[in-house]
Amino acid sequence: MAQAVRIDDELVKAARVVAKAEHRSLAGQVEHWASIGRAAEENPDLPFSMIREILLAKAEANAGLVEEYVFGKGE
Repeated sequence: MAQAVRIDDELVKAARVVAKAEHRSLAGQVEHWASIGRAAEENPDLPFSMIREILLAKAEANAGLVEEYVFGKGE
């Protein structure tokens, strides 16, 4: 369910710029930043690059863009 929230004007301006560059909506950019922040808080020992790759892999799996790994295949 969508909810309206108040966000600082400077954060909105920054999100708008990045959203345009990343081809996301403003809401999509804020959601993206929130998901990264949440993952970082839940996993303080992981570097940003790993968190980003994990979120990307999860999105690829949800989109069906993965293949089952078969151990020993191709040897």
